[in-house]
Amino acid sequence: MNRAVDWFREFISEFSGSLSPDSWSLFGINFAHPALLLLLLLLPLWSWWRRRAAPQRAIPFSRASVLGLGPRPSLSWVRWLPWLRSLALAGFIVAAAQPRSGARAERVSSEGIDIALVVDISSSMLAEDFQPQNRIEVAKEKVKRFVVGRKSDRVGLVAFSGEALTQVPLTTDYPVVLTAIDNLQVGQLEDGTAIGTAIATAANRLRTAPGRSRVMVLLTDGENNRGAIDPRTAAQAAGTFGIRIYAIGVGSEGMAAVPVGRGLFGLRYENRPVKIDEALLTEIATNTGGRYFRAKDAQALQSIYEQIDALERSIVEARAYIRYTERFRWPLLFGLAALLGELALRARRGVLP
Repeated sequence: MNRAVDWFREFISEFSGSLSPDSWSLFGINFAHPALLLLLLLLPLWSWWRRRAAPQRAIPFSRASVLGLGPRPSLSWVRWLPWLRSLALAGFIVAAAQPRSGARAERVSSEGIDIALVVDISSSMLAEDFQPQNRIEVAKEKVKRFVVGRKSDRVGLVAFSGEALTQVPLTTDYPVVLTAIDNLQVGQLEDGTAIGTAIATAANRLRTAPGRSRVMVLLTDGENNRGAIDPRTAAQAAGTFGIRIYAIGVGSEGMAAVPVGRGLFGLRYENRPVKIDEALLTEIATNTGGRYFRAKDAQALQSIYEQIDALERSIVEARAYIRYTERFRWPLLFGLAALLGELALRARRGVLP
C-alpha cells in the first residue's frame, strides 16, 4: 500500500508540472492545481477497498430480545453513508484544487523605463509666442499629459535655469510628479540656461537606476550660457551610462515677446529674436541615440511627446495576467455539509457498527 501511495505522489508531481493552471476550465472556472482532481478517480477504488477490507463483525447477545432494546438501524438510511463520505471527500478535493474565475485581464510591464524630465524654467520661458499661454505653462501642460500616459515607468523631474535642481527623484508615484510640475515657476532658481549642468544632474539620477532603459527628455528654449559643465561633455558621460537624450527646442521662429524686466504694471516685454542652439541640441541627442525635435507651438509640442512615447513604448515587454476570484469556498462548504450529514445520520439513526 505504501508503495502505491509513493508512486501516486510521484505521478501527481510529474503530471502537475506539465499542466498549465488555466488548462482545465469548465464554465469559466479553472483550477490552480488541476492535478489534484485526479484524486477524484480514486474515490470509487477507495469505496470498493473500504467495503472489501471492512471486517465482518458479530454482536454477541445472550438473547435476541435484547436487540429490541437497542438502537434500530434503518437500512434505507444506512445505504447513504458511503455516498455521503465520498461526496465529502470529493468536495474537499475540489476545494484543494483551488477553483477560481478570472475577474479581469490587466497589462503590466515586466521592465519599466526610467525617464528624467528636464524642464527649462529660465525667464525666457515666459515668452508669449504660444498664445494664449506662455511657453512654461504650455510646457507644463504637455509634460503632465506625458506623465499621465505612464503605466509602470519610473519618472523623475529636474528643473533648471542658471543652475539645476532635482524636484522629484525617479518614482512611480505619478501624483507627486504631477504636483511638482504644477509648482514649477520661473524665478525659482538663478536665471540663465545651464544645459550642461541640467544634463549632468539628470544623468546622475539615471545612472544608478535599476532598469536597463534610461531616457532623458530635455526641454529648453535657449542657448547654453551658464554653468561650469559643457553640454557635450555631460551628454557624452550620459551616453556611457546608456542614457538616450530626447531634446526639445521650444519657441517659434523669428521674433517673440520676451520679458526684459518689470514695470509699474508687471513684466515688461519686448519683441526679440528667438535663439535656440539647434546644432548643439541635435548633436547631444544624436550622440546618445536619441532625437532632436523643434516645437514651434503647443500642438507641435504635444505631437513631439506622443512621438517620444511611441518610440520608447516598444522597449517595454508586457505580459498579461489575470486577477482571480477564488471559488474554493463552495466545494469546501459542500464537503463539510456532506460530512456533517453523515455524522448526523450516525448519531440520530443509531447505525450499528
